[in-house]
Amino acid sequence: MVGEPPKVVGAQIRAARGLLNLSAQELADLAKLSRGTIQRAELETAPVTTANGERIVETLERQGIIFLPSNGEGPGVRLRKKKR
Repeated sequence: MVGEPPKVVGAQIRAARGLLNLSAQELADLAKLSRGTIQRAELETAPVTTANGERIVETLERQGIIFLPSNGEGPGVRLRKKKR
């Protein structure tokens, strides 16, 4: 459905942080969420609200992350090409 945020798994959030060299606390600060919320989303130990999940995705996308859907091989992430 057009306009829906991508379905993101915890491993993608961890990978995105790694690509951006961000700590969980730094992502939490950027997203204006708690570090615990970031950790729950990454480890999938407890559900996060839709709003918080969307906030995490939007924050990472603003930082240059592109979330790749599963294509039979599993979901992934990549860094957006820098504009010159």
